Amino acid sequence: MIAFLGQGRMGVPMARRLVEAGHQVTTWRRGGGVPVEAAVEGADLVITMLSDPAAVREVLTAALPGLRRDATVVEMSTIGPEAVLGLRELLPASVGLVDAPVLGSVGPAADGTLTVLAGGDVSGCRDVLSVFGAVRELGPLVSGAAMKLAVMSALVPAQVLLAETFAYGETHGVDRDALADVLAATPLGGLAERLREPSGETRFALALAAKDLGLAAWEGGTLAAAARRRLQEAQAAGLGDRDLTAVAGYLRPGAEPAARRSRAVPLNPPTVPATNGFYSHAVRVGDMLYVSGQAAFDEQGRLVGEGSMTAQAEHVFQCAQRVLADQGATFEDVVFIRTYLTDMDDRVELGQVRRKYITGTPPASTTVEVSRLFMPGLLLEMDLIAALPTALPASH
Repeated sequence: MIAFLGQGRMGVPMARRLVEAGHQVTTWRRGGGVPVEAAVEGADLVITMLSDPAAVREVLTAALPGLRRDATVVEMSTIGPEAVLGLRELLPASVGLVDAPVLGSVGPAADGTLTVLAGGDVSGCRDVLSVFGAVRELGPLVSGAAMKLAVMSALVPAQVLLAETFAYGETHGVDRDALADVLAATPLGGLAERLREPSGETRFALALAAKDLGLAAWEGGTLAAAARRRLQEAQAAGLGDRDLTAVAGYLRPGAEPAARRSRAVPLNPPTVPATNGFYSHAVRVGDMLYVSGQAAFDEQGRLVGEGSMTAQAEHVFQCAQRVLADQGATFEDVVFIRTYLTDMDDRVELGQVRRKYITGTPPASTTVEVSRLFMPGLLLEMDLIAALPTALPASH
């Protein structure tokens, strides 16, 4: 049996491919109402296809009680070598781990023509991986993750460069179609054709491209750093869910989307429970991110961790972590935290959780005791401010 832990545009067609190939598949998605530990129970193979390293680690941590001792986890998201090594430490030694991110978008995911970049021992999952497309066995664990980021370090900046090329051409009176035709005869021809007109269908989300460049950060990667800054600008302008090629429209001379005119860009990442419509999870203004009060309730608006400060604090910090990750940030970028407690005596338990997430020099912070919060049973609420990274960090 296979447990497929995934969501979004890639997860759905990939899970469907497995079913059509005759495999018994249990699927899990955030907000689906099924605990992840129940979804993986009895599965020989557990496949993850999630948005970022924090989401993968969170979901697999929750899955641990249900994992078979001899199961194999195949991590197919793009999370980078360091995160894969972190998963190896997280999982029991008896559980196998393969890193197998993919090259390709929604179309290839649906018709089984992805390229699977596999690292680790694939002997027990080679046939399953072949359902998704051509499998390239690259060597030991993390080889696939490293290869994926190396490829993205070329492909994504190249598309940003071409978007700037089209913008330069139009600024200087060069016909856009004529420029695309000339570029067609060069090694950049295929990519140029994709950017001739931005895609109306999201094949590879712009925000995910920015995330990939963040994971691929290294000290000498100056072109990737510049490309990521461009994508972050477009993401802040409200184009994060659009196809990567939307960066060409964003840079087009005279283009002024409504989101670009506004200095304040509301953000509501799909990785956190939806709001009630009266607030946004965060608002980005330039390189500053203002995150609304995060509290312990799930996708159905139900209280999480009733009576437990530890459980509620874990949930709150995980939600905050996902909001930060949506904008390419971590807790290291947080400059201010404000926490509201219904009982100041709970601050010791809160501090134990907080130290798991904030490991360096702590930010400025305020802790306030209040008589009650907006939902009965809530023990804390936390808002924060972060300075978003303007350049790629050096690799560690």
